[in-house]
Amino acid sequence: MATLPNPLPKLASDPSGRSLGLRLPPGRLIDATVEGPWHEPLLWHAQRSAASGNWSALGGSSARAGLLPVLVDLGGAQGGPDDWELAPEAMSYPGDHDAEDVLAQYWQECAAEGEEWPGPAGALTLACDPNARAAQVADSLTDEGGSLLAAPHLALVPARRSADIPAAVGWTGPANHEGDTARLCAVLRSWEDRFGIRVVGLGFDVLVVSVAAPPATLADAEAVAAEHFAFCPDNVLQGAGDLAAYAELLVGEPVWSFWWD
Repeated sequence: MATLPNPLPKLASDPSGRSLGLRLPPGRLIDATVEGPWHEPLLWHAQRSAASGNWSALGGSSARAGLLPVLVDLGGAQGGPDDWELAPEAMSYPGDHDAEDVLAQYWQECAAEGEEWPGPAGALTLACDPNARAAQVADSLTDEGGSLLAAPHLALVPARRSADIPAAVGWTGPANHEGDTARLCAVLRSWEDRFGIRVVGLGFDVLVVSVAAPPATLADAEAVAAEHFAFCPDNVLQGAGDLAAYAELLVGEPVWSFWWD
């Protein structure tokens, strides 16, 4: 696997990002991990809380610079990304894992005895452009006053695709379910392809994605709900309680959020 060049070190001497074709507000470079400082910055985040329009203002310029946007929560009880016990050294590469195999294994570990893995859901029809939906959801997260992220700040991460962002920063939020976040990112890659998702928000143990192709029928939602249960059992077991009730919540829903206990 070729290593993706990391443009973030350039921001140490050029905080505005002009050399990368960006116009950034004051921000911070984060290199803190559970083992100490990483050898290069893992992410940059703005010092000020995100506001509506911030995500769209970056346009395609950040992607052209090799950086992808995500909102990071600095308002949780566990603090911001420099307090999250990031562990990039523990992450493999998402492309080395098969999403269906990963989900099937999770299902076997978490489902009741005798419940067979139903297999992956089929691809769904895009209702809008995935990047446009991501911008809409990002704006909603900044406007809702902490319903999912208490204090979202715009961040930039060196990653090949949005689905890879959690592994790229060494995020360990699902540690009680999966120690190698790249395996979950393999599933997110598959969801990018089938449902037009984008990773929009990260908290200490919270993941928020936008969905450009949400299930339009209960039957489609039930198939997606099975994947959600394998991906994050707490969503069902500590939420709706069962897959049927959980599936009803997914019909037409443009935002999926996950939380690991």
